[in-house]
Amino acid sequence: MDIECDVAIIGGGPGGSTCGGLLARYASGLDIRIFEREQFPREHIGESQLPPISMILQELGCWDEVERANFPIKIGATYRWGHSEKLWDFEFMPLASYREEARPRRFSAQARQLAFQVDRAIYDDILLRNAERLGSKVEMPAGVRSVEMSGDRVDALVLDDGRRVRARHYVDASGNAAILRRAAGVQIDAPTKLQNIAFWDYWENTEWGSRYPGGATRVLVLSIGSGWIWFIPMGPTRTSIGFVCPRDYYSRSGKRPEELYLWALSQEPLIAELTARATRDGQVRATKDWSYVADRVVGENWFMVGEAAGFADPILAAGMTLTQTSARECAYTILALDRGEHDAGWLRRSYNETQRTRVQQHIRFADFWYSANGIFTDLQAYTSEIARDAGLELTPQKAFQWLGTGGFTDDVLGQVGIGGLDLAGARQVALRMLPGDHPWKLSEVNRFWLVTEGVERDTVPAYADGRILAIPCLRRGARKLPLCGLFERVAQALSGASKLSQLMPRLEAQATLMADETLPGIAMHHLIQALEIMVSDGWVKARFDPKEPRLQLGTPYEGTRIHSNTELAARAGGMP
Repeated sequence: MDIECDVAIIGGGPGGSTCGGLLARYASGLDIRIFEREQFPREHIGESQLPPISMILQELGCWDEVERANFPIKIGATYRWGHSEKLWDFEFMPLASYREEARPRRFSAQARQLAFQVDRAIYDDILLRNAERLGSKVEMPAGVRSVEMSGDRVDALVLDDGRRVRARHYVDASGNAAILRRAAGVQIDAPTKLQNIAFWDYWENTEWGSRYPGGATRVLVLSIGSGWIWFIPMGPTRTSIGFVCPRDYYSRSGKRPEELYLWALSQEPLIAELTARATRDGQVRATKDWSYVADRVVGENWFMVGEAAGFADPILAAGMTLTQTSARECAYTILALDRGEHDAGWLRRSYNETQRTRVQQHIRFADFWYSANGIFTDLQAYTSEIARDAGLELTPQKAFQWLGTGGFTDDVLGQVGIGGLDLAGARQVALRMLPGDHPWKLSEVNRFWLVTEGVERDTVPAYADGRILAIPCLRRGARKLPLCGLFERVAQALSGASKLSQLMPRLEAQATLMADETLPGIAMHHLIQALEIMVSDGWVKARFDPKEPRLQLGTPYEGTRIHSNTELAARAGGMP
């Protein structure tokens, strides 16, 4: 029997279940159907998350269940990356501020600063069952055989069993299968020369590279001469270990996937030490990790979420966070369309622009990581091309300059970060990757004026409590500055204050108002970083007045969140 419903979602992974779950939560009268081709639980790659996930899990109402699964808490990562072969650490929050909490943890300010490393078979099943509990109807296994379309409009989905599914809205959450995207003939752009391939297997009873109270740990990202290795604890006994290398390197190696995988792991003494008493499944999986973004992610009555819309290289561990964030915003957009809130064209344009920009930004950030890493022998020739494709004037130094300007304003609305890094953290990373200094523009100026010439007023969407808010922003060509969050507070402080001596007390007052939004002591640092971005990106005009004091900002090599690793230096003999 054919199916009539309000929303038909292709795919029951994190994208489909997040979208379906939020639609059901905020509009209980909707008939929402999720069609998943596989039978859950099932394995899936992509285990490491970023902190924004915790807010989404709480909104979905499944935080407690995810916590009860006892997934390792991701406190950060340990890297061998950049111009030095020494290990260094990145933490989402200063370790000195981290407090052990009994599992399952309550949802708290600390929880919002951290992330998980998850066993996708368990995690995805939790999310899908949660969507069903909230009111979405789930069918699995139920593959989509074809899509019937009239122009840019989806008329029906045809399931493997021949049934037709007709809906008012369709969501493509089918991952890189991209069933609806392919049916609609939407092309993809690959704005990078990087074409990597990943090989991985799962291991039992490995040692963890680092352990902290409450089940917290770091992932390992270790560069070797031909690529890089990931080491991701997924649970008390299970670990995902993978190897990523250029496609051309794999083709020229003449090795079978298992041969190349085991050879790569043998090149890294730390991995050998951590797996000395472990066993693996013995099934090496492989997939291409080619970054791309769809030319558009919305149509007349359809939307794409997650990898159907775009994919960024896994070096930043952003895949699942991008997927669940886009799924959330898709659900909000459908809800707003049904309620008749806001202009329908603005809603669709905003969703399209936001998703594509976010994926493109992560692709470019990944390009920066690769181009700044001097170890990958097979990527050396690509460095200039990578930078040129990202509009970065050929050098990794210029890539960092891009990151320090508008590159940070499009990821999380009103914030100054990407991939768990704020601007100050990115500067510390740059010191690990690029020789030389990276001066702050704020150290050179002390008079400030918000630019109004050539700037138009516009709006951007913000998503909260099931509704979309139209937030004022400044637009200059294709560039936008949202007047919310940190940037709004800086703009307020600049009102009537041009001298640094006047501005600093105003920023301190704004920091006091943010006491409930962030960890103590962080607010003022983030406001200064927002001002740096606004000056660097031309939203604030600045000059130097010799009669006025100025800030003396520097970037320490060792910091509370990014610092050299001494803990692991002696784990394997002969390690740097």
